[in-house]
Formats: sequence, structure tokens, C-alpha cells
Amino acid sequence: AVAALVFLGIIIPPLGTLLRPFVTEAIFLLLTISFSRVDTIALQGHLRRPALVLAATVWTSVAVPLLFGGVMLGSGLNVSAPGLFLGLMLQGLTSPMMASPALAALAGLDATIVLITLVAGTALVPIAAPVFAYMFLGGALEISPIALALKLSELLLGSLLLAAIIRRIVGRAAIERHVDAVNGLNVLLMLVFVTAVMGDVLPQALANPARVAEIAAIAFGVFFALLFVTALVFWRTGRTAALSLGLMASQRNMGLMLAATDGILPGTTWLYFALSQFPIYLSPQLLRSMAGRSVHSKVNPPDSVHKS
Repeated sequence: AVAALVFLGIIIPPLGTLLRPFVTEAIFLLLTISFSRVDTIALQGHLRRPALVLAATVWTSVAVPLLFGGVMLGSGLNVSAPGLFLGLMLQGLTSPMMASPALAALAGLDATIVLITLVAGTALVPIAAPVFAYMFLGGALEISPIALALKLSELLLGSLLLAAIIRRIVGRAAIERHVDAVNGLNVLLMLVFVTAVMGDVLPQALANPARVAEIAAIAFGVFFALLFVTALVFWRTGRTAALSLGLMASQRNMGLMLAATDGILPGTTWLYFALSQFPIYLSPQLLRSMAGRSVHSKVNPPDSVHKS
């Protein structure tokens, strides 16, 4: 269903135009659902590997933004292609996607280490992202670093509070019993985000196919470069853990940045965000063989994945 949304957003551009004003609300509700499904007991158990979690959190929250900033400024992209530069930098500044544990499970990887690192990294975003935005973006971002910090805090703390209220009223057991309905709601909310960013892909591809192909190649290149560099950094922890962290680090939560900036971004930035969705949703299929796990692992993923 998620893969179908990508193509639905491309072939029905008016749907993206209709839903684009509601991206912030959709991202907020997606965060709320994700937080409401987190198993806090399982998270405490995963903290028995604090050294790896700490290293992975520092890598995805500090090292990755610095890497993006150094490469992008060094290449002069901020001058030659400011819209693309902004998209790449926002990709580097944000946290991993909330769906990363589920996608890691589909790839036969370690969803538990992804989950705990994701939570830690997300908690740092309101602090780290504005600092790096000030360092690397300057006036390229129409929202000030302080306003960005406040918006990110509002989104994350608000969704966390609402999720806690839902868990208190409904109960974790009820959420687990209705997992299919919750997943269906997730897909409908993702429809808003995916169609909003995909709405301009087809018209731009028809108008300038070479440009769209070039940006798509950059999106795929950045995704897999970040995946394999991260895996190389953590390779001594074991192949599965390294690839798991690589997949997590490469799946950046660009929707969070769209929501935090209220979608006030150049057209090229929107296009880059749209084309970046393709490697995200194709990666579990591509990584299965590398993980050395059976494809049937997706049938019964760890309990923590369902709850993430």
C-alpha cells in the first residue's frame, strides 16, 4: 500500500495540490501514532547496549549533519543550486524516519537497535537541527533557527503528549488488538504526505526529464552513500547491526522538516524530497540478500516492531 501511494501521487497531481496544505497535521498524527505504539518496557531492555546506542545516536544526530554540511559547502552547491542544497541539508539535519524499525524488519535486519537509536536521535532534533541550520544554511531557510527549534519541539512534544494520553485512555492492549486498523490509518496519513511531495513530479518530468533524472540520481546516490558509509563505520559491531544502522541513518525524516517549515520551500527542494522517497521504499527489497536473512522474516517481525 505504501509503495502504491508513491505512484498514486505521481499519476494524480491534483490530489497532491489538494492535500499539500495538510502536510503538517498529517506528520503530527503520524508521529502521534508512532509514539503511541512504542513499547517502553522493550526500550528499557534495549538500553543494555548503551555504548552502541550512544555512538549511533551521535553519528546520526551530529556526524551526519556535519558530513552533509562539509560536502555540500565544499562542492559549492549552495551557490550553483541553492534549492537542491537546501533539500540536501534539510535531509541531513533531520532525524531518521519513525517507520525505520518496520522497514528494517522487512529487510531482515535488527529492528530493535534501530528503534532505540531512533528515539534517542529524535529527542535531540529540536536542539541539534537548529544549531546546524544556523551553521550551514544561514539565510537559505526562511524560518529562523529559534523558530525551527520551537516548531520541532512543538511537533515532537505535542505528539508525544497526545500519544501518552491515548495510551492512558485506550491502553496498549487495545492498540495491539486493532493493529490492522492503526496500520490503515497510517497509510491514509502517509497518503497526505506522499501525494503532497509527489504532486509536481510528473509535470516536471514531462517538462524537463533530464533535470528530474539528474535529481533522482542524486537522491539515490546520497541515500546509498549514507547507508554504506554508516555501515562501514559500525562494521565491527557485526554485519546485521551495521546494515541496520546504515538503513536507519539513510532514511531521513524529511516530512518532519516539511512540517517544521510549514512547507515554505523552493520548488526544487520539494522535487528532491519527492524523488528521495523512491530509495526509501525500495531499500528493504534491495537489502534482504545483504542481511543474510530469509525473506520470510517479514512475516513474524519482533514484537517491538509492531509496537513502533
